[in-house]
Amino acid sequence: MTRTLFLEDWQLQRGDDGQVVPVRLPHDAMIGEARSADAATGNHGGYFPGGVYRYSKQWQVPADADSNEYRLFFEGVYGHTKVSVDGHEVAACISGYRAFYASLKGCVPGQVVTIEVLVDNSQAPNTRWYSGSGINRPVWLDVRSPVHIADDGIHLVTRSLSPKAVVDVAVHVEGATGNCMAHIRFANEDGQVASAELDVVEGVAKGTVDIPNVQPWSAETPYLYAVTVQIKQSGELVDEETFRTGLRTIEVDAEHGLRINGVPVLLRGACVHSDNGLLGTVSLPAAEYRRARILKESGYNAIRASHNPFQSSFLDACDELGLYVMDELTDVWFKHKTKYDNAEQFDEVWPADASAMIAGDRNRPAVIMYSIGNEISETATAEGVEAAAKIHDFFKHSDPTRPTTLAVNLLLNLMASKGSSPFEKEKYAGESDPKKAESKKKEATSTAANMVTAKLGMIMGLISRLPAADRVSRDVFATVDIAGYNYAYGRYKGDRKKYPQRVIMGSESMPGDLPAIWQRVTSVPGVIGDFMWTGWDYLGESGIGSWSYGEEPGGINKPFPALLAGCGAIDITGVPGAPTLLAKAVWGLLDAPAIAVRPLMHNGKRTNKTPWRSTDAVVSWAWQGVTGKAIIEVYSCDDKVELWLNGRSLGRKKAGVKAGFVTRFCVPYEAGELMAVGYRKGRESGRSSLRSADKVQLQLRAEKTTLEGLDDLAYIAIELADNQGVVESMIGDRLSISVAGAGELMGFGSANPTAVDTYTGTVCSTYLGRAQAIVRGTEAGEVTITVRSERHGDAQLTLKVSLGR
Repeated sequence: MTRTLFLEDWQLQRGDDGQVVPVRLPHDAMIGEARSADAATGNHGGYFPGGVYRYSKQWQVPADADSNEYRLFFEGVYGHTKVSVDGHEVAACISGYRAFYASLKGCVPGQVVTIEVLVDNSQAPNTRWYSGSGINRPVWLDVRSPVHIADDGIHLVTRSLSPKAVVDVAVHVEGATGNCMAHIRFANEDGQVASAELDVVEGVAKGTVDIPNVQPWSAETPYLYAVTVQIKQSGELVDEETFRTGLRTIEVDAEHGLRINGVPVLLRGACVHSDNGLLGTVSLPAAEYRRARILKESGYNAIRASHNPFQSSFLDACDELGLYVMDELTDVWFKHKTKYDNAEQFDEVWPADASAMIAGDRNRPAVIMYSIGNEISETATAEGVEAAAKIHDFFKHSDPTRPTTLAVNLLLNLMASKGSSPFEKEKYAGESDPKKAESKKKEATSTAANMVTAKLGMIMGLISRLPAADRVSRDVFATVDIAGYNYAYGRYKGDRKKYPQRVIMGSESMPGDLPAIWQRVTSVPGVIGDFMWTGWDYLGESGIGSWSYGEEPGGINKPFPALLAGCGAIDITGVPGAPTLLAKAVWGLLDAPAIAVRPLMHNGKRTNKTPWRSTDAVVSWAWQGVTGKAIIEVYSCDDKVELWLNGRSLGRKKAGVKAGFVTRFCVPYEAGELMAVGYRKGRESGRSSLRSADKVQLQLRAEKTTLEGLDDLAYIAIELADNQGVVESMIGDRLSISVAGAGELMGFGSANPTAVDTYTGTVCSTYLGRAQAIVRGTEAGEVTITVRSERHGDAQLTLKVSLGR
């Protein structure tokens, strides 16, 4: 099979009467829509409207279409989708994260046909976060010969690694007749090759490949082999597939925990949604690789897909960079969480969704476990437990090499067991008196669930420890290999005693709880790690983690124009915040104390906190014109830290585990240099500092200066900074941007959780002195980016676009 990108020369029409515009895929049709307080997605989706979108493309049918099979492979389309060729439907899919095929059989060679993809995402809300709309993942054109490798037809299983790697191989072939062979080849970076030639018998070639001097894959050493599978019919090459994979083994049990290649591993995890910040849900390799790289650099070694299968290019990056992945099937089973989700179609769609996810993950070293669902409160019932066992069995039959898990919120299960599930959308639908129904009905979607959690705050953990919480979770935990606990780390020690064969994992937790959580992860046998909510900020669930001040709306269900969740340890532009400093301190990954400062522009105002963000501190000592007290947070795994301001010691305090890994100082703000010094056993172990800014001006800083191909991206930091690069946090400015030459603007905005400017426009305001532009190449040549500010001058830079690869 040959597979080529099918991204160019598409046309988009919004609705029935909208203007037809050219687009290059992948494309998020929602991110450019106008938001409003009454928009259909509401708080869930960041107050964007839904819509109907019609993508079309002219395609000339190749001359060999009679002898070869042509089809389209969609990695994902968000919305209820129908694909047609010249008006004849050839495929449909209602699962927005499922990869699927559309056959192009029957097209006359040489004929020009119209391919149309109709995407209906008008019924909203249909998910608990920003979903985007349209063909937001890549599309490929496949060409298959009559004899070919079947879809999901290559199964590799590493059986052992010492003294040599032994890899079981199964290749499923369709259309094979007579003398058919499968040739499998593994090549390392040094050109060393191991191979095997296997007979195809009844459509399957099975055997083993021995690989000497193996270099195993792990998060620390993400070594990849190039794999080539060739099919020969009567000696003639008829099909070939190539890909990269890593060789590693997975074991997990209650006594030894999780072991990769026989080595114990604790998961330092981050939950991550699928949007790409300013790009919306557009999935491009450059964006996914950048996100994975920043997460890895921030100390995470594991990522949880939240709450849908990851896009393939993000998994590619995890394979290459070394990140363990928990891929997740769904957020919804047969009980609604939002009004228009697919709960009613769950029984119909989940087997195909699961099969597609497994097919995409099967040969990936990064994917080490499958989650079969998130916060499925019906698992407190017999019906839910039966469904869990059925789905688990499906996964184990399809891929027995990876463990399964289920992320359970014990509080929600407890509520569901008492008939008060917060996800039940039509609780009073049967009320005969409309007035009574209206007075009783309170649409309790995920927002209501979050509200319950926010009100309970710290006592949520106490509720999860109740015996009743165990009763409503023990049966479903028994159906999976790993018990996933959402916000219930207080149960770990007791449950391990009560259920000595249970493997426990924190599938979702609040970042501020990490010190207490990690103490349990490292001391309670059978607890294999933790995933914080969230590693990277995301669009939608607007305000769940955003602090507000004074008379601004509080709570976690922020009104329009709230846009971002605000709970990411890393913001949507890729800037790590204070929660990453806490995590790195807890994990022992800080070489020196790290400093963050509570925003000084809010001095004297009431702070409206949320439990999904433990601090609003930012990494800055640049607060021009501010007077009054500054609350300073020093993150450290040292014994003690000392704070210095402009050469004066402000005192030495305990740090590390005794201080919860964060030491606080309160001092009058004073421009200059703020420095923290760490001490271990009385000796200095490291130091770091922040400076205030001198005269600032608009500055542009590109993360790369050459774009390699049309789908590469340049991320450009736009900063109000002095000539030493110190960004001023206190002042803001209004910006406009223009892009000329061989590139196009893909996104322009900031990490402001309540930004009102569209990310697809040419104007935005800075937030804490920063903004970001994302540029994509359109042709070979140079692209010039010019940014103008109202008060801090203009700036320009030039990038190159190369089509050499």
